[in-house]
Order: sequence, then C-alpha cells, then structure tokens
Amino acid sequence: MQLGFAAVDAPTATYVDALARLSLFADLPHPQLEGLAHSFDEEVFAEGQRVMRQDVTGGGFYVILDGEAKVVIDGKERARLTRGDFFGEISILTDEAPAADVIATSVLRCLIIPDNELKAFLLKQPSVMWRMLQIEARRLRAANVWNG
Repeated sequence: MQLGFAAVDAPTATYVDALARLSLFADLPHPQLEGLAHSFDEEVFAEGQRVMRQDVTGGGFYVILDGEAKVVIDGKERARLTRGDFFGEISILTDEAPAADVIATSVLRCLIIPDNELKAFLLKQPSVMWRMLQIEARRLRAANVWNG
C-alpha cells in the first residue's frame, strides 16, 4: 500500500494551498510556501474567543486562513478581518502592547508567526514585507480619510 505518504502530506498540501491563495504570500514559490507551512504553527479559535487583548502583551503575527474576526478598541468595533487579513504586527513593530482586542466572530483559523521570529522572517522574504507595507499604507490612508 502506497497511500501512507499521501495521507501524511495531505494536511500540509492543504495548508500550503491555503497560504498560496493569500495575497500576502502570492509571490512566494511553492518550496518557500512549504517551508512557511512547516516553520510556523496554525491555531483555531472558537467563535467569541479573544485572540488578542488590548493593552496586554501580544502573542505574535496572525494571518487569517479561514473565518472572520472583529477589531474592538475601547469596547467599540472598528473593523472586520477576513481570510488573508493579518494583525498583531503593529505591537511587534512598535514593541508595545496591542491597541485593540481581536475577537473571533466565527471559527477562526490562523497562521501564527511568533513575535520574536517576525523580523527574521520578513528580512528573508522581502516580497512578503513589500506586500505587508502596501497593505499597511492602505490601512493608514483609510484611517486618515477626512470626512469634512
């Protein structure tokens, strides 16, 4: 019977396919996506579960693979996040506690890059860093829109 390898590789293949569909990782070749899948953990959060807590130390850089979450600042919902969105990077980059709660609004599946590994990962993957900067610039522009 030769299905042993296929059975073992199936979850990783599915995980790699999920990563390949995200714009953040769109420029990575398949071998690098496989490396990413093997290097970092995936975690699933239940609906209503708090993934990140405002003013408390964050746990890493989260990329949503499936599901939805809401961003809540001082009790007020500010944004919704879905597949392909990411969070946690600001507190890592500024070395400060998260400025918001992130709460799963459905079953939420995320890739998690630990806070102490994000810098090395981004320096090794400049295309991911570039896409992340583009997304951050769009977020900043949207946050600064004057509603005069």
